[in-house]
Amino acid sequence: MKIYVQRLSVALLKALAYLPFPVLYALSDLFYFLVFYLIGYRKKVVYQNLRNSFPEKTEEEVNAIAKKYYRHFCDITLETIKMNRLPIEKLKKHVRFDHVDRLNKNFEDGKGVLLLCFHYNNWEWNAGLSKHVKHEIYGVYSPLKSNPPMEDYMSKMRLQYGSTKVPMQNAPRASFTINKGPNYGMLWLAADQTPPSASQYWTTFLNQETPFFSGPQKIASKTNTPVFFHYIHKVKRGQYVADFFEISANRDGESEHDILLSYVDIIEQIIQKKPEYWLWSHRRWKHKRRENQQLIPRNEHSSFKKIVDEMIDEKNKIKSI
Repeated sequence: MKIYVQRLSVALLKALAYLPFPVLYALSDLFYFLVFYLIGYRKKVVYQNLRNSFPEKTEEEVNAIAKKYYRHFCDITLETIKMNRLPIEKLKKHVRFDHVDRLNKNFEDGKGVLLLCFHYNNWEWNAGLSKHVKHEIYGVYSPLKSNPPMEDYMSKMRLQYGSTKVPMQNAPRASFTINKGPNYGMLWLAADQTPPSASQYWTTFLNQETPFFSGPQKIASKTNTPVFFHYIHKVKRGQYVADFFEISANRDGESEHDILLSYVDIIEQIIQKKPEYWLWSHRRWKHKRRENQQLIPRNEHSSFKKIVDEMIDEKNKIKSI
């Protein structure tokens, strides 16, 4: 019975993808009312995450962010469903990729790239990047083992633009192939998910002790691969602009945790500027650090703060793509 329900759900999603964007956004407005006011989907998690992350904000301010988040969450859910019927020619009308030359230069120099992003704005539409770069993109993901029909549906949707999927457990192995020519690779991963409680990479993030996956730091250190950050900015409903900048080109002179701490600094700065676009309904802080787990101290990277400020200021001036 379970498998039939799963298949029916996928069939419904495929049918919704035929609807034009104006109808989808009208549905999103309806879903917002249902999800926020009637169902209350993960409201306890969202409000707890917001209060703990922004202790200086009043309850009215927290409530305003939460409402904006739920509106945005409904939008990106419908936008992701639309991907099933969104060929690359149409996707280009909704997502623009700036400074792709920074990535392609590494390909020309005979180098792979480790590309880090996070669950901010519409991260699923980033799949169109594969049509703009010379590298072969390897997207790291967590398989939906409990729902095969949905796993197949999501995989086909994400891979339609030409990337290759890599299960999270295979990412270390894949990282050793991206620097091999002639088809140099780009390992793309969202590094803000919650790792197992045994994680040894703990630091402070949004005023809370937070674990992070060790993979990005270890891959960068062992493969000497250039590391880039992938930012996606929301211009308006249904339009986004992505940008890229380098975190580190080599490991010489770096401390043991520089890549991780730089990444944390950057995403925290972005979230603090416009918090409604991050995935607050995720149980990011469900684990507590044990006494034997080191808390890595934060040392702010002022150079990245300036880069992020200038990039966001530049994107805020864009009215339409």
